[in-house]
Amino acid sequence: MLVGGIWAVCLLNNLLVSTAQAQTADDYPTSSNGALVEPSLDRVAIRRTVYVAAYSTVRLGSGKGKVDLATTLSIHNTSEERPLNILRVDYFDTAGKLVHSYLPKPIAIRPFGTVEAFVPAENTRGGTGANFIVEWSANGLITDPLIEAIMVGTLGAQGFAFTSRGKAMITETP
Repeated sequence: MLVGGIWAVCLLNNLLVSTAQAQTADDYPTSSNGALVEPSLDRVAIRRTVYVAAYSTVRLGSGKGKVDLATTLSIHNTSEERPLNILRVDYFDTAGKLVHSYLPKPIAIRPFGTVEAFVPAENTRGGTGANFIVEWSANGLITDPLIEAIMVGTLGAQGFAFTSRGKAMITETP
């Protein structure tokens, strides 16, 4: 699916955890634009884990050429009434090794709110099989959030953009 538009992301230092592999918080910006509320984790009624494929690099043509992609992970709370607790947002590489953990502690997204995490095109450590794991919960029945990765890149004058929707991995009840 092609996606147009410009993706701007603001840095929120309090939601970032730096890694020990010469990466800084600036390499992994996040944005909430006022979408956060205080998490309430005492009466969890539903808990799920979602896998989102993301690609920091894709191959072209015969496989010799490649395009590095900037990736925005967007987590949309589709509930009109309840906050969505985000317990974990982790980014993994093609080999399944953890590249970055975005949350030092749980957050909550207000109804109809959205938060984003960003991986710049210059950061190709994820490779062709990168992915995010997002764990979420709610304190009552809630519609599933919309969790997707948006990848954008250019090669010369040609632009590439596509999305990848999250897939539920595990359904847990507390």
